[in-house]
Amino acid sequence: MECTVQKSTPLLPWYREVSRKQWKSFFAAWIGYLLDGFDFVLITLVLTEISDEFGLNTVQAASLISGAFITRWLGGAVLGAIGDRYGRKLSMVLSILLYSLGTFACGFAWNFHSLFAARLAIGMGMAGEYSASATYVMESWPPRVRSRASGFLISGFSVGSVLAAQVYNWVVPSLGWRWMFYLGLVPIAVALWMRRALPEAEEWTESVADKGAKPNPFRPLFVTRGRAVVNTVLVVAATLSLFLIFTPGSDGLVPVLSVVAGLALAAFAVQLGGKRSWLLYVSMIVTLFFAFLYSWPIQALLPTYLKTELGYSTDQVTDVLYFAGFGTMIGCWAAGFLGDWIGARKAYALTLLASLAFVYPVFAVKDNLLLLGCLLFLLQATSFGISGLLPRYIGGHFPTASRGAALGFTYNVGALGGAVAPVLGAHLASGMDLGQALAVLTFAGTVIVVLLVGFDVPARLNRLTDPGAERDHLAAPAEAATTRRKAEVG
Repeated sequence: MECTVQKSTPLLPWYREVSRKQWKSFFAAWIGYLLDGFDFVLITLVLTEISDEFGLNTVQAASLISGAFITRWLGGAVLGAIGDRYGRKLSMVLSILLYSLGTFACGFAWNFHSLFAARLAIGMGMAGEYSASATYVMESWPPRVRSRASGFLISGFSVGSVLAAQVYNWVVPSLGWRWMFYLGLVPIAVALWMRRALPEAEEWTESVADKGAKPNPFRPLFVTRGRAVVNTVLVVAATLSLFLIFTPGSDGLVPVLSVVAGLALAAFAVQLGGKRSWLLYVSMIVTLFFAFLYSWPIQALLPTYLKTELGYSTDQVTDVLYFAGFGTMIGCWAAGFLGDWIGARKAYALTLLASLAFVYPVFAVKDNLLLLGCLLFLLQATSFGISGLLPRYIGGHFPTASRGAALGFTYNVGALGGAVAPVLGAHLASGMDLGQALAVLTFAGTVIVVLLVGFDVPARLNRLTDPGAERDHLAAPAEAATTRRKAEVG
């Protein structure tokens, strides 16, 4: 009796699953992230020089970092909505133009307030860049390797930060801090050239463009004339409140202003999410707020800590930032592979849990640059590097037609944690060492995010209002069916 054995087709290596066109799309978005990282971290490198020239105290200086976070919620929502309606490419180009021009304007600042205003433009642009590039790459790559796409993409930010540290070492000692911002305009031509002939994201094209759909994620905000008026007032109230919170002179009003801004942003989240998804929007914002609160104290104030408390020279600061930047980059790459292996949520929570072992040791080292660099490498790889999975983690919660605006809004409202982090760190440093303050914030924020992500809080809350919600909109069809069955059983 003759029997035939049917051989299964072997899987291709993951990198061969990605077509040449998809790689081209990825690298164009990656360069945008590199420029984003370069432009955004410039302020952290030259903070001491700016403070000396403008006579700023620690809290004022920290508020310059926070400035770029104030307008992120608006930029992320608007530019994300443009991406949902007109395509991801247009949103990417508009975003990079906005934050690069804002960076260039920083070089012409004549006082604190003019520099702060330029930082507002940077915040809007980088918010749009995050949502546009993330959705573009997620929707262009095969579902099986989308965590890798996410991790590789976010690594561009850390490469940009390393590049900025090297340029700082070359430029500032001889030309001054302003030239750092002038140079931020140079790479625009490269990014725009690469994006000029790019294909549109495949999933957006199939789900939206080919069907002739014109999604309007903001429609719930303007259903009636009365609602439109109220929401316009809320936009002004939220923006003005955030501006006053993070500028000097409004200390006594901060609690009231915080409540006003928080209620306005919560009202937008509830309306955009609707009856079925409002809990998802709100819980995702809370999760991301603490994600920024744990990661941005070190991102924002590490150069200041190294210069003021450890007395490191410019060259030594650059060396330490190399360790941090490369740690983040390696962490993003590793996060992508781990996320595709065990799932983005589990990879995120477990790696963050491991990062807790390195938080306090980093700030215990005082006079050993190599040891400090190695510990910081490990901390950034496990702590900030794992944020490479955030586009995959967030994007999987939202459908294609509204993904750009939803990811842009929730991520960038949550990013206000990054605005709070440096100012809170500076305030804590008035009663303890800056290093100790940074360690406390990082450790506490990390524990909260581990609990929120590890126990899948946003998805669990979403199922209270939408029991039939898709568990993962970015998963392959077979994988999505499996997760749906598990949810039904659970």
